[in-house]
Amino acid sequence: MVTPYHIILASNSPRRKELLSGLDLDYEVKVLPDIEETYPEKLPTEEIPLFIAEEKAAAYQQMMADNDLIITADTVVVLGDEVLGKPADLDDARRMLRELSGRTHQVITGVCLMTKDKKRSFAVTTDVTFKALTDEEIDYYVETYHPLDKAGAYGIQEWIGYIGVTGLNGSYFNVMGLPVQRIYNELKVF
Repeated sequence: MVTPYHIILASNSPRRKELLSGLDLDYEVKVLPDIEETYPEKLPTEEIPLFIAEEKAAAYQQMMADNDLIITADTVVVLGDEVLGKPADLDDARRMLRELSGRTHQVITGVCLMTKDKKRSFAVTTDVTFKALTDEEIDYYVETYHPLDKAGAYGIQEWIGYIGVTGLNGSYFNVMGLPVQRIYNELKVF
């Protein structure tokens, strides 16, 4: 795919880098320090990742060149009305996995594509179902993989996804953190 833009991925996530690289696009990574990832308290849960992705993009606007296209994203795990962000520690990771055990939750990734004069934002939702996880399985995963940098305390591409995910409705890559199918289609018409 040929694009007239200089694409910038505003993320240090190794998973997002891997996924965007899979589109065979030339891009660079540029991450500003200390961008807030907060949101208004009364914001509906399904709107949180889109709000944060747009806030991240806005932080880059003043420094963009005319042909730059920035890609920002934010992923949350939603169980009922609760947003499960990144766990505070290993005990918090265990708590989150116990809550997800035997249930279906949503993974929502908000994405913002922005140039100096255009912006396109969207969110992609995937339903993920876990089997009932044993305490031994949860302990093994948390102790071995230390999922402190992952929303909902898990990476679907890791051991817990191999043994625990029994159902998936939507984009697998969205659950990894970047809905590349949708990004590809959006870039084609941007």
